[in-house]
Amino acid sequence: MQTDTYVVHIVDDEEPVRRSLGFLLSVMGFNVRVHDSATSFLAAAPGAGNACLVTDLGMPDMSGVELLERLNEMGAMMPSIVITGRGDVPMAVAAMRAGAVDFIEKPFEDEVLVDAIKRAASSFDEAAKNGDDISVLQSRFEQLSNRERDVLSGMIEGLSNKTISYDLNINPRTVEIHRANVMAKMQARNLPELVRMAIAMDLLDEHSDFGEFAGS
Repeated sequence: MQTDTYVVHIVDDEEPVRRSLGFLLSVMGFNVRVHDSATSFLAAAPGAGNACLVTDLGMPDMSGVELLERLNEMGAMMPSIVITGRGDVPMAVAAMRAGAVDFIEKPFEDEVLVDAIKRAASSFDEAAKNGDDISVLQSRFEQLSNRERDVLSGMIEGLSNKTISYDLNINPRTVEIHRANVMAKMQARNLPELVRMAIAMDLLDEHSDFGEFAGS
């Protein structure tokens, strides 16, 4: 998708952030609109058309997750990216359950956001390929050993290596090795992306302990 064929909406309550991101994306060839609150963006959302959303997670009037949930209720579906300066796994899970296609922690390199926006827009353009994408993810998941799946379960729950090692009764260094193997085999660049993969494969639900997948 060409960057000038859709509008990137930036929602952030901090004016310096809006100005900085707006300038960056404009220079990169994107059409940009900035909004100082989730409420102001929602007023314009029904007529947003071909758009991509970049929203801060923590805002005074409405959180980024709440914003995505409101968009879902309105039926105003658009590829969305959540950015935050205090991210953790539960936040990433909540954002992606609400429909975010990426979750980026501050500070981040300019290229990280630009690439995320391009992927987000492309993911909606190529919705027909989702089935193949899931098949690829399942194939990667099947390469994990039972112990690596145990560690993956802990990673998705946001547990520390120390806690995972205690729960599984293995050495913390062994957890680190399994963790690295999980990231490599799943081809995940970071933990939020691994969470997104787990959600896409329906491995994650309110009560999931991965037992049926880990063979335990």
